[in-house]
Amino acid sequence: MANQSLFNWSGGKDSALALYHTLKNPDFEVSHLMTSVNSEADRISMHGVRRSMLEAQVAAIGLPLSLLSLPGEISMEDYDALMRKQMTRFIDQGITHSVFGDIFLEDLKQYREQRLAEVGLKGYFPLWKRDTRALIQEFLELGFRTLVVSVDGSKLDKSFAGRELDEAFLKDLPENVDPCGENGEFHTFVFEGPIFKSPVTFKKGEVVGKEYKLSGETDKTVTYWFQDLLPVEK
Repeated sequence: MANQSLFNWSGGKDSALALYHTLKNPDFEVSHLMTSVNSEADRISMHGVRRSMLEAQVAAIGLPLSLLSLPGEISMEDYDALMRKQMTRFIDQGITHSVFGDIFLEDLKQYREQRLAEVGLKGYFPLWKRDTRALIQEFLELGFRTLVVSVDGSKLDKSFAGRELDEAFLKDLPENVDPCGENGEFHTFVFEGPIFKSPVTFKKGEVVGKEYKLSGETDKTVTYWFQDLLPVEK
């Protein structure tokens, strides 16, 4: 019998490839997608994608979506409490596993597994420790298409925001930037590929820069560049 699973969906390329492999795995059945959304901005946390675009994306996949609504500023303690409450609801529905697209951030994986164990869930990481250059090549060869929607301005310049992630994009990346952006260099929005019933349509809005403090212990800031995506009425 397949493990009933919750998939942590960010809307980006790692999520899309991890979902592709999970759907192909007979040991797992994905019951829901879950996405964290900034309730003040009404956008996907970190990626800055509008909730309307997320909903169009998920509709093209054809799986139920559950939102974890987060305030703009939140402590780790409050985040953990909200996540624990959400996970408990899924356990009541028979969910046993939570699936992530993480690749090689060991601390993050341990954090996820510890929090899941506290409520009796197990983690599944279908892309774990795979070579990121091989992953991005597989992603492109499978026919996935994705747009870069968020860029860490300390690692990449503004011009990378709004570009499609293709071979030309990969050739333009500085050597110290991971091809999957696994160190947070960039985030993407997947709009076409084998997990979609049809492509997700959109039009580009403006590119907006936002400054964030690096930590509470310093006044240093970093600028993130966000490519806004707007839904297209069919």
